[in-house]
Amino acid sequence: MADEELIEVKFRLADGTDIGPSKYSSVTTVGTLKEKIISQWPKDKENGPKSINDLKLINAGKILENNKTLAESRSPVSEIPGCVITMLVVVRPPTADKSSEKLQDGSPKNSSCSCTIL
Repeated sequence: MADEELIEVKFRLADGTDIGPSKYSSVTTVGTLKEKIISQWPKDKENGPKSINDLKLINAGKILENNKTLAESRSPVSEIPGCVITMLVVVRPPTADKSSEKLQDGSPKNSSCSCTIL
């Protein structure tokens, strides 16, 4: 483990702010990176992720899988040796509850569309 590579990564949020950079072992999983992002998520931002499934990490245009390591997820074509890797963080929007599809009086909401062609 003495020759284990450390990779410097920062995470870019949708509003352009960054978390990091920090150094991670090449055997760190994407799921572990997502847990670190959640723990370091800015408290003043709305709609923060609740679990790792609420986050998507994108590196060099690829959505990274939770069970893959950082070494397996790297894109050597787009990286410059010794530089910080910037990964895009996308938060999955909250899904609508089944209970929110009902109106306040308890009746189901009717979805209807009306179009007028002139």
